[in-house]
Amino acid sequence: MLLGVASATLGLLPWLATGMRLPLQNLWQFDTMPEAMPIVLLPFSQYALTSIVGLVVVGSTVAGVVARALRRRMPRRGFAGLFAGVLAVQVVAVAQTAIAVQAGLQQRLESTLYLVALIALALFSIAAGALVLWLIARAPRAGALIGLAFGAIAVSFWASTLLHPFLGVATGDVSWLLGWLRWLPAVLIGAAIAWCGVGTVGRVVAAIASLVVLWIAPALATAVSNAVGTRVLATRPAEMLDYGVGVFAAASTMPEVVLPPIIVAIAVAVVGLAVRAGVSSAASSRSHHADGSGATVDGGATGGSGSGSGASGGAEG
Repeated sequence: MLLGVASATLGLLPWLATGMRLPLQNLWQFDTMPEAMPIVLLPFSQYALTSIVGLVVVGSTVAGVVARALRRRMPRRGFAGLFAGVLAVQVVAVAQTAIAVQAGLQQRLESTLYLVALIALALFSIAAGALVLWLIARAPRAGALIGLAFGAIAVSFWASTLLHPFLGVATGDVSWLLGWLRWLPAVLIGAAIAWCGVGTVGRVVAAIASLVVLWIAPALATAVSNAVGTRVLATRPAEMLDYGVGVFAAASTMPEVVLPPIIVAIAVAVVGLAVRAGVSSAASSRSHHADGSGATVDGGATGGSGSGSGASGGAEG
């Protein structure tokens, strides 16, 4: 269970490092300075949707990787304990944040809808993270690859949240790092494909599916973030939906946006598979060489024994 708690806490780390002050709210009861906002375990805000997803799903992804790496050494109920530890931390984080936000929001229908939507997103993230955890930890490699692909997308949200406090600080501008984050999911998914391999039909299908995730998920996140984060559309849900659909269509069909990450993922996968094949071939060659040397030694010993027997026979004659 402690491994699960540690994994979920690692997922929350970028937010914990900021000081955990709730972002300013449009529907807050009072005018409040940022440093006076309550401390919460998740950044509930319509401007931090991807951060919420990343903070939750990355914790589950880490737990899944740990569980798969240690599954042969885990006690019989070790996975259940790890799973419970992850869920416990995440549910507590959602509950604590929801209570703190509800206490400060204006008593209006809009406030209720706003809070319910954020809670729903957080609970959806927990459910998605639980599925990712199970796929990585317990599914065959093809299934684990799908889980790792979704985890890779979440890692980019997580890393963006981690870097956010350092953007434009007095010690130097590190905003250029955000450009590199675009390639992070592609590299991780390519590495996951190389780890999984493509030796069966199921693994080939999983590799293709992971590339589809790399294509669709960032576009969907961009569309939702832009639509929900546009304040003027907050009271016009139909227009918000239309705007989101338009952004998704553009983000998912522009070749200059879609193709480069997919090409990078394929390149990383090809290099990784080539390295795997080379290592496997070298190991097989060493094994055959060792077997051949052993056979030669055995044959020489047998031949020497026969010669000795012949010499003994000659002496006796």
